[in-house]
Amino acid sequence: MGNFEAITCKNCGRQIMDLNFFANTQTVCNNCAKKNNRIDKVVGKLQKQKFLEERRVHIDDRLAANKLKKLINKSLSELYNNSYSQLIILCIGTDRSTGDALGPLVGSRLNRIIAPQIPVFGTLENPVHATNLEKNREFIAQEYFKPFILAIDAGLGKNKSVGSISVNHGALKPGSGVNKNLSPIGNMHITGLVNIGGYMEYFVLQSTRLSLVVKMAKLISRGISWGLRSKGFLN
Repeated sequence: MGNFEAITCKNCGRQIMDLNFFANTQTVCNNCAKKNNRIDKVVGKLQKQKFLEERRVHIDDRLAANKLKKLINKSLSELYNNSYSQLIILCIGTDRSTGDALGPLVGSRLNRIIAPQIPVFGTLENPVHATNLEKNREFIAQEYFKPFILAIDAGLGKNKSVGSISVNHGALKPGSGVNKNLSPIGNMHITGLVNIGGYMEYFVLQSTRLSLVVKMAKLISRGISWGLRSKGFLN
């Protein structure tokens, strides 16, 4: 049996009794342990509140898909109501540019997961891009009475923001990352920042790492499908 000796709490300095072979470990007394637990809970709540307020997650976050689901649910709860007849997913981009392929990649994945319960426009086979965006807008307006459109597109941003996925209220401004003047579309939108913006945007999009875009597309499609299922849009 080990010898007992007094050791000191690393936080408050109070002497506590423990076994001799524990003397070199970082030990805290019960009072400090309870305080630390309370602090951890407060920090956890603050971190949760922060990501909900910022409305963004990063692909390297191991809980990214779950957090994205929560952001999507929050936005749908705030924006979607009975006045809308149908939720529609509109994925914007082209398969001819690595960075700009985010939308079609998400669309193709969602088309396999949630269609036909939720209509999906913009896939690798049938992309929605600058050339045919207005045509698709008109088709949606003709086929669906007052639809709620969730738009998805790739974006460019600051170096520290690359890899971030944001969920925002209101219409998406497609092409803004490459200085295209296209009409806004959607009731809420998801943007994945795939590379650095500010110069040679077309070249930057074309030279974007495919691995990042694929990883982001998987997270976005997973977050959307989880969110829609938990909100009752999917059986």
